[in-house]
Amino acid sequence: MQNKINQIVDFIRSTVSATGLKKVILGISGGLDSAVVAALCQRALGSENVMGVMMPYKNSCPDSLAHAIVLTDELEIAYKIKPITEIVDAYFDIFEKDATPLRRGNFMARVRMTILYDLSAKNQALVVGTSNISEIYTGYCTIYGDAACAFEPIGHLYKTEVFKMAIALGIPNVIINKKPSADLWVGQSDEDDLGITYNRLDYILKLMFEEKKNKTELLSMVISESEYDLIIRKIETSRFKRQMPTMMYENGWKLDEV
Repeated sequence: MQNKINQIVDFIRSTVSATGLKKVILGISGGLDSAVVAALCQRALGSENVMGVMMPYKNSCPDSLAHAIVLTDELEIAYKIKPITEIVDAYFDIFEKDATPLRRGNFMARVRMTILYDLSAKNQALVVGTSNISEIYTGYCTIYGDAACAFEPIGHLYKTEVFKMAIALGIPNVIINKKPSADLWVGQSDEDDLGITYNRLDYILKLMFEEKKNKTELLSMVISESEYDLIIRKIETSRFKRQMPTMMYENGWKLDEV
């Protein structure tokens, strides 16, 4: 794990240096992924070159902001609190009063990223992503929301690996031990949204992508057909989130760009 941490720290340094910038900025939710990324950035660039932004909505769990502040204080990084309630409610109250929680949650994610990019311009800082590969593979992210960033320091790590890295980095237990949630609406749980636990998801994803097991082999390994179908469906329907926008070329559609 320490080798992985060192590799990511080097990756952050080289990526930021290549842009000519010195600072990074990221949204800190009070959850695990952003906590790990903040700690890695602090190691790579120093506390003075990392800025965290908390962007609570009126229905956000109060613990989320409290935990985010605990983390930034421990890492000694600067932070700003930018509530998004008035921005979000202005749109939905005027134009889309009947919007579903999912639509509202996606809008919140995009508002948050808009704020991050504005502050990045103000502070000459690179926007850092906080997604892990479990969520990237299954499309559990909002395109042009939390999926938007300059680079992804933990984008190659499974969620279960992020938990282990959090322990190695000394992330506060109050963050490590709580149920993963994007906190987009009251009572939301990542695993409920995904329909599968992270432990189970990562186990199957590793068999698929690292050990190259086919469907027949997977189903012979105590993996149910419903689990297989769920994961394959999520991978296939979210493919557009992992690609550059499809463009029409002179000789027809070009659909295979990654």
